[in-house]
Amino acid sequence: MATTSCVNDLLNQEPTTELGANAFWKTEADATYALMGAYADIRPLFDRDYYLDGHGEYIRTRGTSAVDGNLQKGGAYHNGNYNPSGYGAGFDKMYRYLYGGVNRANYVIDNVNLMLQTAAPASVANLETIIGEARLLRGMVYFRLISMWGDVPYIANVVKDNADVANITRTPIAEIKTRVYEDFTYAYEKLPAKGAAAGRAGKPAALAFRGKLQLYWACWNQLGWPELTTFTPSTQEAATAYAGAAADFKKVIDDFGLDLFRGGEPGNIDVLGKADILPNYYYLFTPVANGDPEMIMAFNHGGIGTGQGEELMRDVSGRSHEGSQGWTMPRYEIADRYQLTTTGDFAPPLVPMNPTTAGARTALNSAINPQSYANRDYRMKSSIMWDYEVSQGMLSLQPTYMVPFLYQSWNVPIDINGVKVTTYNTDGNNSGYVYRKFLRNTAGLGRSEGTYAFPVMRLADVYLMYAEATNAIEGPRADAIALVNRVRHRGNLPALKPDKTASKEAFFAAIEQERIIELLGEGHRGFDLRRWRAIERVWNPPYGEGVWRIDTHGAQRQRYFQNTSEREYEQCYIFRIPPAERDRNPNLTQNTPWL
Repeated sequence: MATTSCVNDLLNQEPTTELGANAFWKTEADATYALMGAYADIRPLFDRDYYLDGHGEYIRTRGTSAVDGNLQKGGAYHNGNYNPSGYGAGFDKMYRYLYGGVNRANYVIDNVNLMLQTAAPASVANLETIIGEARLLRGMVYFRLISMWGDVPYIANVVKDNADVANITRTPIAEIKTRVYEDFTYAYEKLPAKGAAAGRAGKPAALAFRGKLQLYWACWNQLGWPELTTFTPSTQEAATAYAGAAADFKKVIDDFGLDLFRGGEPGNIDVLGKADILPNYYYLFTPVANGDPEMIMAFNHGGIGTGQGEELMRDVSGRSHEGSQGWTMPRYEIADRYQLTTTGDFAPPLVPMNPTTAGARTALNSAINPQSYANRDYRMKSSIMWDYEVSQGMLSLQPTYMVPFLYQSWNVPIDINGVKVTTYNTDGNNSGYVYRKFLRNTAGLGRSEGTYAFPVMRLADVYLMYAEATNAIEGPRADAIALVNRVRHRGNLPALKPDKTASKEAFFAAIEQERIIELLGEGHRGFDLRRWRAIERVWNPPYGEGVWRIDTHGAQRQRYFQNTSEREYEQCYIFRIPPAERDRNPNLTQNTPWL
């Protein structure tokens, strides 16, 4: 925590348009208005988590559209390091903004608690619901803080003066975990089964986040967190936490009548090279899915002229789509993770080939042969585009034409079956694939005016976390296998074969596979790799040759973890406490890998 600039920033989170406490905080409407302000301030701490997928191996984040100093425009993500390595020192700004979120939630909690002291009996339930939502938001923020930095200062009330935090120390992670658990529990007890309005949380969100907190706690205790030297893992704690997580996820699944988007059915799919008919999974990431029961917790966004739009199109697509900038894109290596609908297993590995090579466009398994992508998991066509796949171009809020993607042929006229078109302008791409996921297929909104409610908790994720938790306790269970198969079914894949569920290890690999595909670009992979202690598994041990990321033409693009020391690996598992905060407060210790 900062003592001067940081605290001032925290205090500045209160909107200048709000009245003083003597004129405000009189009615339920006042409390609701303040809660909406908390949602609006905390939303930008989570709604661009797709950048964070750059910490994994399947997404490249080459930059961000976030505006420095503007929280609503993604300032918390500005200047973050979204590479697979070396990122632990790149989130000082997010640390500061997360504490802004804490203060904004505390602002609601403290004042509504004061209102409760004199509230009419008829108002009590609604005021407690408002506190429950604010505590859920506070719990989410603290969960993010401990997931990245471990021990952090815990602040339970509004910061009113620098002296309140000038000498604050880091609170042990076990204590914070307990406080976050209490926040989620209070929220679960007080919230309605369904949120009071679009974008507001209900009981399933509180339970799902409490389960996720326990799942992470179980992983840290089971697998260790040696970089957090104040933490002592316990296998007994792990077992208890896995069981608690499973129980919470089970209630989310069974007690609220929730279902996957469009019943989890795959829907229809167009032929290769066309996109008039797209699978249901694609529409899950468009405004069509806003308010769907699968979206257990999602942050709303406005449209034209609101200043509250999401910027997904700007971040995932190129110039042919309202001048978008393509700050994040799939890497070449993701394609081989999409399994075959015919077998339910992996296809032969793609072969990267230079298009100048004779026959490269028709060669068996060639990465630039469109036929190599036939009969794949429907989520592949829904999520990424390869050579000669098309998407709806847009300019000045009007549709142009179905723009074909052709790697390294950006904004170039070509002939496709006798029709002259200009290729998709994605000049920042260096993998051979671009996103279709999150990319609107209809015009009418600018690149920064999206109305999609970005999900931070989906039912499919709960299915997979339940399977992971129960598998850790007792191995593959029939109900967990069935849930994983439901997630697979939306990709039109057959059920898992017996060898995929024959052991804990085999079933975990199947769960991880589904997490990679189902949650691609939603900000989960980096957190999964850290809690599973899997970075070395993905990128090879310290002091090795590292791993190249290549493109569909076979060119080597980036190499990560080349001759990387053990200390540098440790710095990926825990983030740096911002030096500026420590300069202002000598009581803040530093995480060991950063000393």
